Amino acid sequence: MPGVSARGLSHEARRQLAVNLTRVVTLYRSILDAYIIEFFTDNLWGTLPCSWQEALDGLNPPQLATLLLGKPGEGEVARYRSVWPLTLLALKSTAYALAFTRTPGFQTPSEFLENPSQSSRLTAPFRKHVRPKKQHEIRRLGELVKKLSDLTGCTQVVDVGSGQGHLSRFMSLGLGLMVKSIEGDQRLVERAQRLDQELLQALQKEEKRNPQVVHTGPRHRPHHVVRWVDPTALCEELLLPLENSPQSEARLLLTGLHACGDLSVALLRHFCRPEVAALASVGCCYMKLSDPGGYPLSQWVAGLPGRELPYRLREGACHALEEYAERLQKAGPGLRTHCYRAALETVIRRAQPELRRPGVQGIPRVHELKIEEYVQRGLQRVGLDPHLPLNLAALRAHQAQENRVVAFFSLALLLAPLVETLILLDRLLYLQEQGFHAELLPIFSPELSPRNLVLVATKRPLGETFSVLETEDS
Repeated sequence: MPGVSARGLSHEARRQLAVNLTRVVTLYRSILDAYIIEFFTDNLWGTLPCSWQEALDGLNPPQLATLLLGKPGEGEVARYRSVWPLTLLALKSTAYALAFTRTPGFQTPSEFLENPSQSSRLTAPFRKHVRPKKQHEIRRLGELVKKLSDLTGCTQVVDVGSGQGHLSRFMSLGLGLMVKSIEGDQRLVERAQRLDQELLQALQKEEKRNPQVVHTGPRHRPHHVVRWVDPTALCEELLLPLENSPQSEARLLLTGLHACGDLSVALLRHFCRPEVAALASVGCCYMKLSDPGGYPLSQWVAGLPGRELPYRLREGACHALEEYAERLQKAGPGLRTHCYRAALETVIRRAQPELRRPGVQGIPRVHELKIEEYVQRGLQRVGLDPHLPLNLAALRAHQAQENRVVAFFSLALLLAPLVETLILLDRLLYLQEQGFHAELLPIFSPELSPRNLVLVATKRPLGETFSVLETEDS
């Protein structure tokens, strides 16, 4: 998806971008704030301008991917069957123009061409227990952290919210960095320690089998700490150096791979401490940000009208636009799930009006079910009588609007990156207001990992070396 590059924007350009984003988000807030499961109960289609309805009505999923989301299939050329209203074209152009690009500066990696389950850029011991998406992420972020550590002279990396320790293991046992891993879940830490030992044994066996491959660098096992990081207070454990790193010489680099909600905000606040020299953070789960406290952080965005981002907007910003566009191109039957769920909502509200938007546990193989079968199972999932009399004619009428439901959801997805851009831009401005140097770099392939913008911050300017951080090693 096209967009604006965050790298190289002046402070004033970033401020103006924030102004433009708040204006656009305010203008289209009704789309962003809508719940697709209320498509029928709230007549969401009727909230769109009539000219938009005429342009979008009848478009099949591949056409929506090509014409609206700008994701044509291979060899496909965008051909409009009618003249679209200028307001809809303006929405599309604005969404493209104001969102931070998620396209990396390097060529999309070919690491999974030979085997979709195994990155060719990682040796077998580092791939074990790690899914392909995570293989790509730990390699790319780990290599960036190594470059950033070398550039800033850091003596220790602190991996916050380390989970099972996949990133920490790669940075320490693969790249030779001194790593402290901080995770609040005792069970995850215990598993991480078991996986550390397993990896060490695998590496030792590999060296015995291939004695000609000599491991030259240091091999440090990550140091694991069980600690919940409070986003509202400093965590002294996070800032303490390891025993073999003297306090007076400690220069820390903080990192977090998809630091959830307020955890990414906590990283920014700890970065302000003098012992921290650099930061590389990939955030996610924006809907879990505290309100207030997690957003806005910068004085500039806090002073803008229309800056408010309620839960629904932040939750929508976490959806995978690229993945959904691919689903549209394939036009699989799984796309009807939103339509079925919206139809179920109408039945729920007729039966129990005060029950709104209840969570429905996953119903397997939705695409194989008739709509009435889905509704019956859904009623049971939310504690209602599955044998309630159903208006089959109304359900069939809802099912006939499946493409409209998909079109509305696609509109919301088109706008969602603007919300993510505003959240990340606020963080950039916050760091700049503190006198620090910060950039956003697309680091992962967005098809594998849509939350792929890493916030890189330093206490001293790095100049053009930020471009070195973004490139893919050969």
